[in-house]
Amino acid sequence: MNITIVGTGYVGMGLAILLAQFHKVVAFDIDEVKVNKINNKISPIDEKDIESFLKNKKLNLSATTDYKQAYLDPDYIIISTPTNYEPSINEFDVSTIHSSIKNIIEVNPNCPIVIKSTLPVGFTKKLRKIYSKENIFFSPEFLREGKSISDNLRPSRIIIGGNTQEAKIFGELLKSVVIKEFDVKVIYMESTEAEAVKLFANSYLAMRVAYFNELDSYCEHNNLSTRNIIEGVGYDPRIGNYYNNPSFGYGGYCLPKDSQQL
Repeated sequence: MNITIVGTGYVGMGLAILLAQFHKVVAFDIDEVKVNKINNKISPIDEKDIESFLKNKKLNLSATTDYKQAYLDPDYIIISTPTNYEPSINEFDVSTIHSSIKNIIEVNPNCPIVIKSTLPVGFTKKLRKIYSKENIFFSPEFLREGKSISDNLRPSRIIIGGNTQEAKIFGELLKSVVIKEFDVKVIYMESTEAEAVKLFANSYLAMRVAYFNELDSYCEHNNLSTRNIIEGVGYDPRIGNYYNNPSFGYGGYCLPKDSQQL
């Protein structure tokens, strides 16, 4: 297949590199520095696995700042641009999604579009109406920062917001990069439901971090062993002994903005 990926952050680069082992992939970005790095087999982001794949694997991957070239003949276009939470409007800034879709329709109006940027609930449905285009799908990513290659090779699940043949082909496309020994479930649902899965999952993770931080504060105040109590709590299989390390709060790129948006 010919695949174009819009945006070369963790989501875009991880997917571009793994797909480029089997397909022709074009990465589009407005940042010339990033594009030049990719074309010279240098990672534009800080991730050891991406650096290694670029240097050591045979990849059919190129990058460009020319959207007309990028959008001309792909079978699928994947949008993975940032959607930062904008306090002034109290929701995600989705301007890059709109501009990308407008340019895609200008060049290749029939091409299926898959959005992997995080969206407000119901946004994909609105896009289909705004642009009179039914083959726009949402497929959430569940990547840890700095682990995009690993998490695409061994994903917790693959979710596709659509039930059409085009959506199912894309689901199989994502599954094809998963290592063969790893059994992953591909789940098809409405795009609005897929958008909600992403936000509720990250809000739960934020809540879990906050919970163990509160437990730690209680232990500090009462001179108790945080680790002993967490271990005792975590042996309950309904809670689990994972993702339970107290810290200064929850941060990163996704948890704060996704919790606010929901």
